Amino acid sequence: MKHGRILIEKCLNLILPHPRIFCLIMVAELEKISYDDSGGFRADYISDTDGFWHFHPEYEIVLNTESSGTRIVGDSVEIFDHYELVIIGGNIPHCWNYYRNGRLNPKERGVMLHFKLSSLGEALLSQHELRSVRKLLMDSERGVIFSDEDAKKSESHLVSMVHNRGIEKMISFFNVLKIMSSSDKRGLLCTENYLRASDERGNKKITDILNYIRENYSRPITLEMVSGIARMSPFSFSRYFKKYAGTGFVEYLNKVRMDRAGHLLRETRYHVNEIAYQCGFSSISNFNKQFRKTEGVSPRDYRAGFK
Repeated sequence: MKHGRILIEKCLNLILPHPRIFCLIMVAELEKISYDDSGGFRADYISDTDGFWHFHPEYEIVLNTESSGTRIVGDSVEIFDHYELVIIGGNIPHCWNYYRNGRLNPKERGVMLHFKLSSLGEALLSQHELRSVRKLLMDSERGVIFSDEDAKKSESHLVSMVHNRGIEKMISFFNVLKIMSSSDKRGLLCTENYLRASDERGNKKITDILNYIRENYSRPITLEMVSGIARMSPFSFSRYFKKYAGTGFVEYLNKVRMDRAGHLLRETRYHVNEIAYQCGFSSISNFNKQFRKTEGVSPRDYRAGFK
C-alpha cells in the first residue's frame, strides 16, 4: 500500500478536497449477497466488473493485489493501488471503480470477502479475548484501511477462504481478523460526522459521470460531452461538478489520467509516448508538462525512482 498511499495523499488534496459532498448525492443500491454453501462467509476473487454504488448488511473485506482505481466508501473518495486491505461495516454505501486491465485474471486482482455479524455471534464476541476484534468491527463503521504489509500478510488466508470450506475456512478467517485487529498501522476512511444520506429523487448524475470518465479517460473527453451526459449546459455543469467534486472538471480529469500514467510508468515497460496516448494526452509535450506539474519530476525520472 506504500506507493498507493503516496498517490492517495497527493491526489486527494488536488482532486477531491471535499469528497464527502460528492458522496451524499449518490444513491446506493441494495445488493443481496448469496451464500452458495449456506454458510455465513463468502469469499471470491475480484472480477473486472463495473463498480456501482451499493450497500448491504454484511461486513466486507477487500484485498486488492494487482488492481488499481478509485475507492469510494461513505464520504471517503481515494485512489488506490496494489496491495490495499480495507474492511467496511454493514450498510455503508461503497464502490470500487477498477481500471480496466484485460491482462489480469481474477486471481491476480484480489479477494473480496463478505460475512454476517450473526455468523460470529454475540456470545463469542463478548469474550475478553476478542476485545480487539470488537474494536475493529466498531471502527469498520467508518471503514478501516491497513498498511501494504498487513495486506500482504492477509493474502494467503483470504485466498484460502476462496477454496476451503468448514473449519479450514474459519481458521483462515480468524487469521485475517488477527492481522487486522492487531495492526498498529491502520486508518479510518469516513469522517466522524458521516451520515448515511440518500437522495430520495434517485439522482445518479455524479455516478454516471464518474463511470464515463473511468471508461473513457484514454479518449478525448470534452466539457460538452460530459455536460450532455448530465443533460445540462456546459456552464451549469461546470458549476455543478465543482460544487460536488470540489474541483473543476478539467482538473479532475487530468488527475485521473495522471494517476493512471503513474501506474503504467511504475508497473509496465511501455514507452513514455505510448503511456501518454493511452492516458488520453494528444501530445507528448502536454503529457510531460502536466506530469511534471503534478509530480514535480518528468515521467522518465519518476519511472527511474521505482527501479
